[in-house]
Amino acid sequence: MSQTIAVIDYGMGNLRSVSKAIEYVASDATVIVTSDANAIANADRVVFPGQGAARDCMAAIHERNLESVIKQAAAEKPFLGICMGLQVLMTHSEENGGTDLLHIYQGDVKRFHANMPGDNGLPLKVPQMGWSCVDQRIEHPLWASIDDGARFYYVHSYRVVPLDPTLTAATTDYGVRYTSAIARDNVFAVQFHPEKSADAGLQLLRNFVQWKP
Repeated sequence: MSQTIAVIDYGMGNLRSVSKAIEYVASDATVIVTSDANAIANADRVVFPGQGAARDCMAAIHERNLESVIKQAAAEKPFLGICMGLQVLMTHSEENGGTDLLHIYQGDVKRFHANMPGDNGLPLKVPQMGWSCVDQRIEHPLWASIDDGARFYYVHSYRVVPLDPTLTAATTDYGVRYTSAIARDNVFAVQFHPEKSADAGLQLLRNFVQWKP
């Protein structure tokens, strides 16, 4: 039976790239990009992408009355968060002087420090932009057929710091070793962009489409 995968549209994020990547790995699925709460609630799977500022993201979610359906989806069905779609699952971001988030998981979102030293001794640039290794911390169906240490593509200035360390599904080293993926029950969320991460990213999306938590 064909499944419906909803990509949440709240006015932020590279939605076309995400939806096209999912369509590529799930040719028999119906992929919808939508801000309609009923469509999201009725979908079999939900993808929550995003980029930009936390305050703008939360304002857009509230403007479209999507907070309840996002929390419901994260509680009930296979749910994939990408980039800002990971960060807003936390409690609070220090961005913009402090922004309250969805508080699905306890934890903060913190900015990378300026002048973090790289391997060559020179300061690392913020935002982190480019390819970095993802070190898997747990066995998980979404890591299937993906090498530990595989490289994924990042564009971000902030990192999540979960209060519960068992949430961490992967870490990445960029001046500091930080949580770059979380997993809990039917939720998997990543800081990197699988839709921009070549074969490893497509494999992760393929795993998500087939995942039966």
